[in-house]
Amino acid sequence: MTQEALQPHPDLDTLQRLVGTWDISGDATGQVRYEWTEGRFFLVQHFDLLHHGRSIKGLEMIGHLHPFEGQPSDDICTRVYSFTDGMTLDYVYEIAQDTLTIWGSYRDSPAFYQGTFSADGSSVTGGWQWPGGGYTAHMTRRT
Repeated sequence: MTQEALQPHPDLDTLQRLVGTWDISGDATGQVRYEWTEGRFFLVQHFDLLHHGRSIKGLEMIGHLHPFEGQPSDDICTRVYSFTDGMTLDYVYEIAQDTLTIWGSYRDSPAFYQGTFSADGSSVTGGWQWPGGGYTAHMTRRT
């Protein structure tokens, strides 16, 4: 294995804007915290939310899929582990300029979150959309 293979993919640097603790408001409320793992190959999101009276708690591992003897994925992929119902959900993340997009399951899915970072990076205003529904979910940086 080459030394280059041991380095995180440079596009993970776009996620640095998420690092910290955020208060969530809108149709979902609560708190999320993003932090890098050792080595910076993955960003972890811890979430504790309330959505329409339902508690949603868990964690999300965000990074490139890299199967045994395979190559890393082109997309930044995630797996959510929900502590309240045992669900595992997959997403694709992208931050392009000031827009955060999170697609459900795969890039360009009809189920997605899209939010815009404020000029100072202290908030993200947006919401989830899917065929037949959606909800607002805004983030305000606490730390």
